[in-house]
Amino acid sequence: MRRSETARDILAYLAAHPDAQDTLEGIVEWWLLEQRIRKQMAQVRESMAHLVAENLVLERRGKDSRTHYRINPRQMKKIRELLKQGGGAGIPGGGDDG
Repeated sequence: MRRSETARDILAYLAAHPDAQDTLEGIVEWWLLEQRIRKQMAQVRESMAHLVAENLVLERRGKDSRTHYRINPRQMKKIRELLKQGGGAGIPGGGDDG
């Protein structure tokens, strides 16, 4: 991670939690982790939408009202072919764009 991105993540955390204070270890373990989780959540949400749109992954609403995902067993042959290609190429939402 680049220094400017780390500095931005620290400032974003402090802006959201203006009373926060911690040690370097705490900042790495808690503040930056929270910022990275937020970023990854958006990336995972987008990737899941692509996989569901391609019918490779099935989604259903659980009793807990949350969306649950699982592989589409009818697409296993296609999924294995996509995975053989490697590197995310050919996988919906894959590749080196993130």
